[in-house]
Amino acid sequence: MSANQLRITLAQLNLTVGDFENNTKIIIESIKTACSTFKADVILFPELTISSYPPEDLLFRPAFLNSTKKALDEIVNATNNIHVLIGYPCLHEGELYNACSLINSRKILQTYFKQHLPNYGVFDEKRYFKEGTEHCLFDINGITAAISICEDVWIPTFTQDAAAAGAQIIFNMNASPYHKNKLSQREEIISKQASDSGLYIVYTNLVGGQDELVFDGNSMVMDDHGKRIFHAPQFEENLYSVTLDLKSPNNNKLNNVSIPSSTEEENIYNALVLGVKDYVGKNNFKGAIIGLSGGIDSALTLSIAVDALGAENVEVLIMPSRYTADMSNEDACLQAKMLGVDYEIISIEQPFDTLLKALEPRFKDFPVDTTEENIQARCRGILLMAISNKSGKIVLTTGNKSEMAVGYATLYGDMAGGYAPLKDVWKTLVYRLAKWRNTKKPSIPKRVIDRAPTAELRHDQLDQDLLPDYEILDPILEQYIELDRHPEQIIAAGYDADTVYKVITLVDRSEYKRRQAAPGVRVTKRAFGRDRRYPISSNYTENK
Repeated sequence: MSANQLRITLAQLNLTVGDFENNTKIIIESIKTACSTFKADVILFPELTISSYPPEDLLFRPAFLNSTKKALDEIVNATNNIHVLIGYPCLHEGELYNACSLINSRKILQTYFKQHLPNYGVFDEKRYFKEGTEHCLFDINGITAAISICEDVWIPTFTQDAAAAGAQIIFNMNASPYHKNKLSQREEIISKQASDSGLYIVYTNLVGGQDELVFDGNSMVMDDHGKRIFHAPQFEENLYSVTLDLKSPNNNKLNNVSIPSSTEEENIYNALVLGVKDYVGKNNFKGAIIGLSGGIDSALTLSIAVDALGAENVEVLIMPSRYTADMSNEDACLQAKMLGVDYEIISIEQPFDTLLKALEPRFKDFPVDTTEENIQARCRGILLMAISNKSGKIVLTTGNKSEMAVGYATLYGDMAGGYAPLKDVWKTLVYRLAKWRNTKKPSIPKRVIDRAPTAELRHDQLDQDLLPDYEILDPILEQYIELDRHPEQIIAAGYDADTVYKVITLVDRSEYKRRQAAPGVRVTKRAFGRDRRYPISSNYTENK
């Protein structure tokens, strides 16, 4: 390899927080492949590679940091004639840093500390890390390179200072989680920083699911004019080789550029699939069990589960009651057969009737209301959790973001379960995803998509008996929850005042339910949980 040329391996890896043994094996094997197969000069790993991201309060445990150091030593001893840029939490002079070390020939040559620590949304890095203050440059093949971590490269002064110090290229390691439209936002920032500074930017991102977060990969390389000259696939773990020629930039056109052309629905669906796959796999469940009702939410959840885990690892329980329509049972059975999953029908009529009789002395002076509806949902929750306990399979709950927002869900009933794939998916998006999935291969009966949504907990019940149409409800919720708009601003956008105030009242008084909900895949910029932290006990209101 001549001067001013670099063979770079981008390690877009799926790692597990705290799994030092397997993470280290993956890292060392990646280094060996970069050397032997790609003949790479340098391999760039994601942010906090060794521990994976985000380790959260594990960072407060001295044993965790000791395990990180032992893994780093093993990686250093396995590194020969290649420059390795590896991320990890580094304890230095009594302070903890988000660090990247440059390793070559079994030595740590330099260590860089992240300067710009995000502390918004899902990020709490200032809780754990101290900010670095110094740039870190090194020479390789006659090229001066700078090291950066994640949002460092978003800061104009950082890239400009690196260029002023003589850098020609910036290596940027990331653990940047997915949300819809994230790729275009991320690419726009990196492209602008590259063109404004006149630097090449090599960007590697983590891939895979970690609790609520999904990392989408999308590793890329921008040239010094902000033009993308390489792009790795989304949601796929692999090593990618790129050769850069800084002396003859036209040669860089030879790099394979994979331009993402997928739709928003496809990206979100793939994120949901990866989130479920990794949550189930990384927590060592034997598979998943789903209560299939014949409705759209459970139908989409089943499709996601089968795509994530394989039909042989998914089980369906159909639990009709006295209020369940024949078409619901028919469609649930049909979908289970379409997807090739095992299913069983267990009526809740007997346990429901037994509970009503047990409560009859207490309830005799009260009219029938949502209490009896909730008992049905809790009967189903007990059955699902019992089978989960016996089988070692996780229960996937089926509620969507619209329902969770307004509290249209039963604690210890349909909320019972270990993971919620649709927790951050609005109801209107549920329909879009179902229709998109059917364009690939039919997996959801058409009647399920066309039918008006209903919980079927009483005769002739429809969701819209209590809620506005979802085409009205979802935009109101999105503006209030994701955009923090005042009710009067939402009304000014054209929505009925009484409807808006009814909806926000439901949202505000349902926080206690959401606090007890299962974790679920984050696909928007403001998901319930890490993103949106509201007190349960609060007298604050924006009602009239």
